[in-house]
Amino acid sequence: MHALIVVSHPEPGSLTHGVAAQIAEEVSLSGNSFEIADLAAEAFDPRFTAADLAVHRSKAPPPADVAAEQARIDRADALVLVYPVYWWSMPGLLKGWIDRVFSNGWAFDFGLESGLVKKLGRLRVHLVAMAGSDARVYARHGYLGAMKTQIDHGIFDYCGARVATSELLFDSETRDPAAHLAAARAIGRDLFEASKRIEATGTA
Repeated sequence: MHALIVVSHPEPGSLTHGVAAQIAEEVSLSGNSFEIADLAAEAFDPRFTAADLAVHRSKAPPPADVAAEQARIDRADALVLVYPVYWWSMPGLLKGWIDRVFSNGWAFDFGLESGLVKKLGRLRVHLVAMAGSDARVYARHGYLGAMKTQIDHGIFDYCGARVATSELLFDSETRDPAAHLAAARAIGRDLFEASKRIEATGTA
């Protein structure tokens, strides 16, 4: 099995990168393979331009950088997104990656006559977010539910992909990072088992 681990953080020494590295190590130790896509280091352009709009309207093939990212996902059995929470959502770099890469014709087909066809039914997604606040703040203001609606349902369910795990690592700026790194190792060890549970039961 192969995992594509997408990291969105500008600092290589960040907790976000540390968590991604721990997940990758456990995936490897379990006998599976991985690839890390460091969007900041690779200078992925998140801007949705006229060229991307032409792809959305089925008037042009995807630009080369988008096609390369789609090929990465096509090679993967699991897509793992590791990112800090910015303004109760994902960073703009990661959102722009999704805006451009999960395009009409590849992630879904939408036509006025045919309606929506979801094309990523085989893909299993794992979300790992660093949350600066504690769980009480997320519960009190409904942020957790809002994020699940926006990301789990609004993005991935729209394309047919299944979110196998969705983890928020709370108090990321104040808690001992060792606890989060241990949680990351557990996520990595269980990555493909969680996907298998979805296949067997239909639920995460």
